[in-house]
Amino acid sequence: MEVMKGKTLDLKSVCECNRCLGIQTLHPQATIVNLEKQELGQEAIKFEFYAILLIEKCPDECCCCGRRYYDYTNATMIFLTPGEIFRMSETNTLPDKGRLLAFHPDLLFHTTLKNHICDYTFFNYRIEEALHLSQRETATVTCCLENIEEELHHPIDAHTSTILSRHIELMLDYCSRFYERQFITRENKNETILTHFAKMVDEYIRTGKLQGGKFPQADYFARTLNLSSAYFIDLLRFETGKTLDEYIRLKQLEIAKQMLLKGTDTPAVIARYLGFTSVQYFSFLFKKITGVSPGTYRWNRN
Repeated sequence: MEVMKGKTLDLKSVCECNRCLGIQTLHPQATIVNLEKQELGQEAIKFEFYAILLIEKCPDECCCCGRRYYDYTNATMIFLTPGEIFRMSETNTLPDKGRLLAFHPDLLFHTTLKNHICDYTFFNYRIEEALHLSQRETATVTCCLENIEEELHHPIDAHTSTILSRHIELMLDYCSRFYERQFITRENKNETILTHFAKMVDEYIRTGKLQGGKFPQADYFARTLNLSSAYFIDLLRFETGKTLDEYIRLKQLEIAKQMLLKGTDTPAVIARYLGFTSVQYFSFLFKKITGVSPGTYRWNRN
């Protein structure tokens, strides 16, 4: 199907998406598109609805999707929230081979998925932080897509939205599992990232930047680490079991111990320098973690 040329194709509805890609509309709020032989004149596409791409043909070391030698190569998945702009590469708007699952937020209006789709944080990852699947994982996702497609061919009734949303939710749950597996297979890479992050936190605290009492946000570190904030937060939680605030708080107390052992500063000075709201709060947290007060810790170690 010939499409008018332009920089970005703005697809405002599922029906418009189907029309531009030459696909029959089976449901006005959800569709699955075979991406093979899909050629668009536009440089990029803006999806005004949720879009999930299963890319079956993605080159090794693909800069677009972030695949590296330590990742699986069977297929790649990208998750886009409404309003995101996608471009596969300098030469292709869409992947050469794969499937596109598109669904409008209104599809979820009376479903349980509406209330927690935001929990699938990988929708906020960068394209370079895509999910790379093994052969078995690809088969699982493909099965979920086939179930969705089968339901799309069923006449629309009172159960359609619920059944579609449950199939989508099941696939997203599998993708959560597969992303956790990907964190494991990227263990060495992640260790390098977290080592760099630990040094950044240490420097931030030791240079007195916490004196205002306000913790830095995730994007402060994510930008330097060349990660999205969502990916960074999930990586930190998976590898350490801590939120960013919890991690910084523990690092604060670790540095406080070191400062107390030097014996040159009082607990009040240390509390202020490290950004605690008061020396009383500092003493409370310190005793909660170590079992002794800052003053006792200081004198017992000297």
